[in-house]
Amino acid sequence: MIHLNAIRELIQIPTHLITGILFLLVCISWGTTWLAIKIAVESAPPMTAAGLRFVFAFPLFLLIARLSKVSIIFPKEHRRFLVFITLMYFSVPYFLINYGEMFVSSGLTALLFSSMPVYILIFSNIILKEKIFLSQYLGIAIGFISLAKIIEAQGLLLSFSQFLGVLAILLAAIMHAYCYIITKKQGQKISIITYNALPIGIAGLTLTALGFIFESPQLSLVSHRSWLALVYLGVVASVGGFLAYFYLLKRLSPVVLSFVFIIFPVFAIIIGAWYEGNVVSNTTIFFIVLLLLGFSITKIPPESVIANGTKLSRVWK
Repeated sequence: MIHLNAIRELIQIPTHLITGILFLLVCISWGTTWLAIKIAVESAPPMTAAGLRFVFAFPLFLLIARLSKVSIIFPKEHRRFLVFITLMYFSVPYFLINYGEMFVSSGLTALLFSSMPVYILIFSNIILKEKIFLSQYLGIAIGFISLAKIIEAQGLLLSFSQFLGVLAILLAAIMHAYCYIITKKQGQKISIITYNALPIGIAGLTLTALGFIFESPQLSLVSHRSWLALVYLGVVASVGGFLAYFYLLKRLSPVVLSFVFIIFPVFAIIIGAWYEGNVVSNTTIFFIVLLLLGFSITKIPPESVIANGTKLSRVWK
């Protein structure tokens, strides 16, 4: 296996350029994920589609684990945690996202899911007893008021099925946030490859089996576009995005990297509006900018702002 550092040395690409390219690729990969899900569920049932995505991803994770010489088996004391992650991070949330995208545009889905770091902040306060600062409360308020205005502008409150789609996506974001906090509390010693590989495999097989039982999918009727979208989700979004993200996690501060959640909705909205033929009104654009600004405020540690402000005041004195 050729590592990125070896490639960089071979063709002499500066590290900061590789980091910038990978950051952009993560934003594009995660930004296009929502459209790919939309295309996948056009002709494949949501549970089956979620399962097949992970079935395609699992062999690649096994290959990565083998090349990295990392075991995919969770330590004995973390077997319950394995069940928790499989259900609460992979199985249920991705079914909910797929279900929601049957009724909600891919761009709005990305915006709804971009609220996930806010739930992380809230769960951090409840479970880890971490303080929420006044500026972060302000960011949360701005973000969710803007989100409500965007939903209202798209008329989703008039359709019960669309409203259920919104709730499903928000619930998936909340579940992911909760998993991140529990992982921070219980699973920090588990390898990232171990954390993903076996849960993805189990979730993929379980969702696919349940899909065949409850959805009775006719795979011969699944379009070529949906199959390509499922392969893209499994290979590029699940595996490629994972590798790039965790490469960056070791080289960028968590604050800088967390802005992926602010940038990828922009890609999703542009690409989704083009594919789905949606016209984004000026009012909606205004509230999208306001929403992303609000969520950005929640990501900036107030103590660093205070520290930087103190340094600046000393310089000007």
